[in-house]
Amino acid sequence: MITIDLTMPLHILNILILIAVMNAVLYRPVRGILRKRKEEIATMENDIVNFEKNAKLRVEEFDQKLNEARSKAKDQFDGVKKEAQDISNSEVAEVRKASDAHKAEELDKVKSQVASAEQSLKGELEGFANEMAGKILGRALT
Repeated sequence: MITIDLTMPLHILNILILIAVMNAVLYRPVRGILRKRKEEIATMENDIVNFEKNAKLRVEEFDQKLNEARSKAKDQFDGVKKEAQDISNSEVAEVRKASDAHKAEELDKVKSQVASAEQSLKGELEGFANEMAGKILGRALT
């Protein structure tokens, strides 16, 4: 059973002193450390949010610049391609023109050779006809 004597208030006083000492030595520093840790975690979370926002902005900026560079490169490529095609078309036209001129020149040469061959054959035709007629008839024609 519990008896109330002089030791009881001493125990209560001892417990109160122990609570005060533990509060001063243990609980306050631990609570201070926990409060500081909570503040640091909050600032780190804010920093993380800021870094994520900055990273997102950088990615968007990078994508925009990449799209602009692609567009510019495509425009330059199309311009160079069109320029090369124009040069190629003009060179083909020049070659075709030179080829047509050479073709016409060779055709004129062939026509003149045919005409000269025709003239020489016409001159020899009468003699050849007489010779053939003589061979067919078996006698000479005069």
